[in-house]
Amino acid sequence: MGITDTVSRAAIGRSSGVGAVAVAALVALSAAALSAGLWKVTAISWVAFAAMAGAIPLGVRAAGSVDARRLVWGYGLASGAMVASAAAFLLPQAIGLDPKIGGFGVAAGLLVGFASHTLGHRISHLDLPFDATAAQLAAHALSAGLIIGLVYGAMPELGLLLGLAIVSHKGPAGYAAARRLADGGRSPLVLLVPAAGVGLTAIPAASVGLPSAPATNAAVFGFAAGIFLHVAMDFLPRCEVGSEVTEVAQISADDHRLLDRLRTHAVASTSLGAVVVFLAWVVLR
Repeated sequence: MGITDTVSRAAIGRSSGVGAVAVAALVALSAAALSAGLWKVTAISWVAFAAMAGAIPLGVRAAGSVDARRLVWGYGLASGAMVASAAAFLLPQAIGLDPKIGGFGVAAGLLVGFASHTLGHRISHLDLPFDATAAQLAAHALSAGLIIGLVYGAMPELGLLLGLAIVSHKGPAGYAAARRLADGGRSPLVLLVPAAGVGLTAIPAASVGLPSAPATNAAVFGFAAGIFLHVAMDFLPRCEVGSEVTEVAQISADDHRLLDRLRTHAVASTSLGAVVVFLAWVVLR
């Protein structure tokens, strides 16, 4: 099924225009970032873009049906990698700089992540002139990019592994969102905006940097750890009736055997995602 079979040409045109502006802005920022030597943040930004943008046609082709096991593995690998990365690369930095402030930063990140997710869900129930799904994803991408930029700006020696693991969820998120938009007769090309969103804020944030005060950096690293742990836990592929996996895959409460199999895949995928990050760290350290 092609995009033009699912959504109107007018919707595609509007979405293409907005997406093109976001991509053009990312290209311009990337050129400036590379000239300033910010290649790590630039690379992370484009990996995030490629992951979400590349998932758009896959999600469109899956409109009307979806492979539940593939969805579980996508979410599981990403969430496992994010849990391991936040716990190994951000938490030690926050606590090492200032245990109390770092701990409060983690708490703030978890609570702000929960609040933004919960309140952001209300957008989907409002009659808005723009697409609520894309707006929620764009807000998430912009805030995540801001945090990534601040973290790498404060500690440029951080490796690429942290950032790449953090943005790994962009692929499955883009897939699920594109499928949902196509099913609703809306253009998934609007997802180019959240796809570029990480870079749109990460690059400027890394360019500005933060004062090299231990307390400030402890708060930033702690807040980042809390935010990304919340996102990772939110992406855990819960295979219960009413969860996103069962809703997207249209699985009923009567499919007990399928749900049990998916739970096994959920445990395997999240574990593998964390193990991959650990093995990568062992090899690259």
